[in-house]
Amino acid sequence: MTDGGIFAALDGELYRTFDAKDGFAVRMACLQGYAVGVITGGRSLSITNRFRTNGIEPEDVYLGSRIKIIDFDDFCRRHSLRREEVMYFGDDVPDVEVIRAAGIGVCPSDAAIECKEAADIVSDRPGGKALVRKHIEEVMRLQGTWTFDSHAYAAKYKATKE
Repeated sequence: MTDGGIFAALDGELYRTFDAKDGFAVRMACLQGYAVGVITGGRSLSITNRFRTNGIEPEDVYLGSRIKIIDFDDFCRRHSLRREEVMYFGDDVPDVEVIRAAGIGVCPSDAAIECKEAADIVSDRPGGKALVRKHIEEVMRLQGTWTFDSHAYAAKYKATKE
């Protein structure tokens, strides 16, 4: 969900930028009852805070993940999902095992070659440029769940400082 860039603050905190369109698609998925998680090697609490505003529960944000398949299996177990029922997005070597294990493995156009070789879908979009939006929206449209209810949206995503 990022372009891979990291901003390093003087205090040592590391920050990433996220595409707002990706965030909206995640909100739509959460609003429709899809289980959504994030498995990242990043460790910044700003990541958890960002995804909380998208509707992802803190326990579904796996920070500092070094063996991502373990966290992927935990996510699947906690949500009673089989691996083949999950779409997984990854862009670098630590994601390859999960890309292969998931029902649909997706990687951005600028992913590591190992990801491209493992993925079911190599997107025409680079990371951080509405890649997640494109593919979540495609799935939800196919399943008839890409519908916007402004009242439900407003109730779930009350205005907060982001």
